[in-house]
Amino acid sequence: MTGIFYGIGVGPGDPELLTMKAIKTLEKVDVIIAPKTEKKDGSVALSIASPYLKPAVEIVYQVFPMVTHFEQSPQSWQKNKEEILNLLNQGKNVAFLTLGDPMFYSTYIYVHRLLKNEAVPIKTIPGVPAFCAIAGRLEYPLVEGNDIISVIPATADAEKIKKVLAVSDNVVVMKVYKNFDEIVTELKKKKLADNAVMVSRCGLPDEECIYDIAQVKQVPNYLSTILARRSK
Repeated sequence: MTGIFYGIGVGPGDPELLTMKAIKTLEKVDVIIAPKTEKKDGSVALSIASPYLKPAVEIVYQVFPMVTHFEQSPQSWQKNKEEILNLLNQGKNVAFLTLGDPMFYSTYIYVHRLLKNEAVPIKTIPGVPAFCAIAGRLEYPLVEGNDIISVIPATADAEKIKKVLAVSDNVVVMKVYKNFDEIVTELKKKKLADNAVMVSRCGLPDEECIYDIAQVKQVPNYLSTILARRSK
């Protein structure tokens, strides 16, 4: 019998933010797929989930290229896909860990696409996105009344970002390690910088919160998010 493939969102950093469904699944799966980058050892997602793993669980690290579209590096993705399928065909239940939510700017989305046409059952378990955790942590309302909120990757086209900022009451800016200075400049122009906050590594021991984003001189950590709202 083929095992079940689970995509599990572990939230932004605090292990207590995992859902009960995620915890119950982690406690019973046979294999954990821990995505990592080529440049760093270990997995942040795995460290978050570690309190809930059974002692005998098998840990498999997989490296995924940092690309915009997974089709750009088919060999690496295909190798990871075959490794997952081999585990599932052995009857093992496999959990793929992802920061935040599995369907939100996640590597899991591409893995899901690779597996959905295979004869394997897939279950996706949602998680808390970083911007929701930050809003709750700082008591920072994301939207109210008829506010319009936009979620913007700082890696997007500059002109597209300008247009979105022009019509949004509130914004969430992800991936701010890219084009940070340009993003801050545009937030200022659109009167969104005065009520902005940037949080890096939310829920992790070295979490950092910065309210005066214009004073940031170094490139922000990869796990950094800006929340901003227009001055009334």
